[in-house]
Amino acid sequence: MLYEIYNIFSINLFQYITVRAGAAFFIAFILTLYILPKFISWAKKKKANQPIYHLAPKTHQVKSNTPTMGGVVFVFSTLVATLICAKWSNPYVIGGVLSIVFFSLIGIKDDLAKIVGNSNEAGLSKGAKITLQIIAASIVSLILYYYSSLPTDFYLPFYKHPLFDMEIFSIVFWILVIISASNAVNLTDGLDGLATVPSVFALLSLGVFVYIGGHAVLSSYLFLPKVSFSGEVVIIAAALIGSLTAFLWYNCYPAEIFMGDSGSLSIGAFIAYMAIISKNEILLILIGFVFVLETVSVILQVGSFKTRKKRIFHMAPLHHHFEIKGWAENKIIVRFWIIALMTNLLALMEIKLR
Repeated sequence: MLYEIYNIFSINLFQYITVRAGAAFFIAFILTLYILPKFISWAKKKKANQPIYHLAPKTHQVKSNTPTMGGVVFVFSTLVATLICAKWSNPYVIGGVLSIVFFSLIGIKDDLAKIVGNSNEAGLSKGAKITLQIIAASIVSLILYYYSSLPTDFYLPFYKHPLFDMEIFSIVFWILVIISASNAVNLTDGLDGLATVPSVFALLSLGVFVYIGGHAVLSSYLFLPKVSFSGEVVIIAAALIGSLTAFLWYNCYPAEIFMGDSGSLSIGAFIAYMAIISKNEILLILIGFVFVLETVSVILQVGSFKTRKKRIFHMAPLHHHFEIKGWAENKIIVRFWIIALMTNLLALMEIKLR
């Protein structure tokens, strides 16, 4: 909408991505801040509460009356802000929006099933969930491959030249990246605000890479992969950061609402999408280091128990391990935030160290 105003009335201010990204941030922030209290009241009346996993630490039982599906609100606000501020004819914008919408819909279906069944086990089966994720990730990846100018080269962090061209196999690689990141954020969303702030850090870092990659002069000067027209996706990222910042107002400890799968799955998918279009699929390990830690802890725990009948951690994901060790919840949260900040600063150093 703002870009169309620039085209029609020649208001040059609206041609700049940075201006429209700033507008998207504040629109999404204000909209989320306005809608969320009303949604919380409605969810409490409908008893749309987060079912607590029966094996979770005992301290989690006090959260049983906390409403969930807050992700619906910040996804809606992000989409509204994007609709107003972004250039919708851009294929990268279309792909980014679809990655958020598809994975949010999967999360909504899962959340509703859990609420109706009043149990975490009542949600989508693992098979159904992964099948839907594969379908959603495939659509997004096919759009990138056939309808955008995204290079299919494979890059390693801190090395300026591509290693090889993945060609059509890039579709499979992108699907794996999207599904992995989506589930990693979902696993991390177990404490109040734990997934929210690292997600904001990741979106900020990737926003820098996407903006530079979409800028002909900056990408050439800094030897970063050039992806023409991809910079428009920064507007979606800014909108999501704005809505997540407002969401954190109610999600910080002690949380008044949880994001649910409707939020965490969509955040992870979009973070992966930004990593793909900025050619930072491998650097995503550092950018989303907290998410990687949580996921690896689950893999190690399950693998160890199946092969050795022994547990490595008191409980997985990793944040539960520290809870059982006696760490206060807010201490775990803030320390994980600090780790996320440090690893994202290291990732941003890659801009010059290549």
